[in-house]
Amino acid sequence: MTYSSYVAIGDSFTEGVGDDLPDGTVRGWADLVARGLALASTGTVTYANLAIRGRLLDPIATTQMDAAIALKPALISINGGGNDIMRPRVSIAAVADQLLAAVDSATDAGIHVVLASGANPTRHIPLGASIEKRGDLLAQAVRDRLPRDGVTWVDNWADDELAQLRYWSVDKLHLNGAGHARVAANVLAALGVPILSPAGDDGDIARPRTSAYWRAYVLPWIGRRLTGRSSGDNREPKSATLQPVITG
Repeated sequence: MTYSSYVAIGDSFTEGVGDDLPDGTVRGWADLVARGLALASTGTVTYANLAIRGRLLDPIATTQMDAAIALKPALISINGGGNDIMRPRVSIAAVADQLLAAVDSATDAGIHVVLASGANPTRHIPLGASIEKRGDLLAQAVRDRLPRDGVTWVDNWADDELAQLRYWSVDKLHLNGAGHARVAANVLAALGVPILSPAGDDGDIARPRTSAYWRAYVLPWIGRRLTGRSSGDNREPKSATLQPVITG
């Protein structure tokens, strides 16, 4: 199938954090999917990305999804819950229920949905084993609620290749350019759309020693959690309205 319009919603994974461009902006897998859709289409394809880093599932499933449906696209992608499972207490079943309820609201509006799980960073981060257990439970809870009409499931969490360190940015929590390119390929393949040539492997990036890593990334993350702040506070979506995808 081809899709003439596409809206992406979610958190940092969908915003594209880790796939940094020279001008200081981020690209990410959803941007690459939009480009793939445009290259596969004989007409103009429009695209918006409403994702904001640090968002919990509730604002993704409500505020972002409502805004996405209002744009009346042919395709919506949704990912969420990754930040929720890092909280001290979380109901995996409740997260899965809310995620699928948001999906149903889009399909009820006649919009095809890509439901994408996040990639698994837990082999390389502090407390990874406990987070992986929750991620496994969430991925299975979503699988148990599928299939659904009008929904394409993309199981990035189960992609063992994607779990390798070479696909992750210096903070080890967000994908790098090669990781985002692999997710885009997973999504396009699931949709039956020709896959773009993969981006160059940037897995040889310099990585800080353990103490420097904790100072630069782990302790600031803990500080935000303790004070109720988010990396996405006061941020707006990078593209809130449908705009033509430029492929040149």
